Amino acid sequence: MEITVVGAASPAATRALNAAFAAIERVQARMSYHDPASELSAINRDAARRPTRISRPLADVLRAAVALAQETDGAFDPTIAPVLAGWGLLPRLDGRTGRERRASWRDIELSAGRLVRFHAPLHLDLGGIAKGFAVDQAIACLRQRGVPAALVNAGGDLRAFGRRVWPIVVRDPSQPGSAAAELSLRNAAVATSAHYFSRRRWRGRFVSALVDGRTRQPSGDDPRSVTVQASTALMADALTKVVLALGCEAEGILHRHAARALVLGDGDVLHLGKK
Repeated sequence: MEITVVGAASPAATRALNAAFAAIERVQARMSYHDPASELSAINRDAARRPTRISRPLADVLRAAVALAQETDGAFDPTIAPVLAGWGLLPRLDGRTGRERRASWRDIELSAGRLVRFHAPLHLDLGGIAKGFAVDQAIACLRQRGVPAALVNAGGDLRAFGRRVWPIVVRDPSQPGSAAAELSLRNAAVATSAHYFSRRRWRGRFVSALVDGRTRQPSGDDPRSVTVQASTALMADALTKVVLALGCEAEGILHRHAARALVLGDGDVLHLGKK
């Protein structure tokens, strides 16, 4: 995580930076799949047995994830954790059953009072959306504390505010150490998803953490990268997975969210969404 604040160094700026990093840590503590003490791990253990009350931040992210799953007919699905765990991309948890692989976002009920209930055994993984939310929370902290302009970068999920224009370099998906495109970012968020860092070989084929939730099939051989610009990092983060799964069929979804996408791969450049 990297936060760049524009302006003179001062105790107030230091306090703003510390508050922003603390906001990111709170998201991690609530939404980490890897931490058995996280709030997400607690609902993964309990919500199939009884309605479980969750915090407002977790409810906000879960509500956004389920809404996007509905909008994409499951191309984005936060319940694919058992699939990723089976490929060794997420830690295995005790007590899993084969039924979890058949569960989907349709088995999640989030009711009034922030009560969540799973209608089938399942495990949520918010890795495709929560990092963007953490960036948004950091931005909110900086704004509340009077920072005039800043950039928050969470491993490629970025959001900027203020008058400054930030140059952004997009990796070449075939050669991740090289640049393939440059963008300018101002008062917006951008995120990129590709297979080059999470891809691994599993039973004779390549898999990665990027999965089409409708088919639950590995797509580790996909040569493309998707970069999405949107108003929030949460939406930019999540929409990269949607565009990877749907390709040109994601055009309408991008328009509805006032977002645009840059798709790179095999020497081709494709622009989708808001012009």
